[in-house]
Amino acid sequence: MQLNSVIIPTYNERENIVALIGEILALPVPFEVFVVDDNSPDGTGQLADAMAARNPHVHVLHRPGKLGLGTAHIAGMRAAIEAGCFRVCTMDADFSHHPRHLPELVESLDKWDIVIGSRYVAGGGTLHCTASRKALSRGANLFARLVLGLPATDTTAGFRGYRRPVLESAPLDTIRSNGYSFLIEMLFLCAQKGYTVGEIPILFENRQMGSSKISRTEILRALQTVARLGWSRWGE
Repeated sequence: MQLNSVIIPTYNERENIVALIGEILALPVPFEVFVVDDNSPDGTGQLADAMAARNPHVHVLHRPGKLGLGTAHIAGMRAAIEAGCFRVCTMDADFSHHPRHLPELVESLDKWDIVIGSRYVAGGGTLHCTASRKALSRGANLFARLVLGLPATDTTAGFRGYRRPVLESAPLDTIRSNGYSFLIEMLFLCAQKGYTVGEIPILFENRQMGSSKISRTEILRALQTVARLGWSRWGE
């Protein structure tokens, strides 16, 4: 049996983490859940530990501080591979990526090497997002697609599934970006290797509990990452 896994990076998500893990474990498709907590001062990691103590399918990785989304994904990916998982998904902890989409995500990995839960394909959309945030997201995605030639409409989406061979061959140690720009670089490197990329529609629901992790600094880093990768692409 090929194991499914989902990686959830956390920092101050005590309002969401218990309910989120509970909904994942209640899905008709089984998942190994890997919480990667960056020493959340609100006790998120301890709540996840309590769930792990009651359920062997919940695993918690504790890191010493806020080290960033990119390295959290990499740590979770490596833990999932070590545990023997074949399908490895990633998602946010704030219910912006709803667990109900996970079964379709892993099922689609029978067709593609990488699957993205997309806001921008037919049937997808957003909920509780401001007009300015929608415009910023669409603009950033268009810029990344044009400069990097990425085979997806939602290049900044963190709700993804990867087949194990993709992660085993991906040059994870060479990825320079962190934060949300990691998602762009990861997709770019996988596409460069010729892996197939597909998208399924999801409804992205802007967080209702806790505070957003997206800042102007993150946006600037993403633009810098696209420019750096674009230079390497066009320079060749």
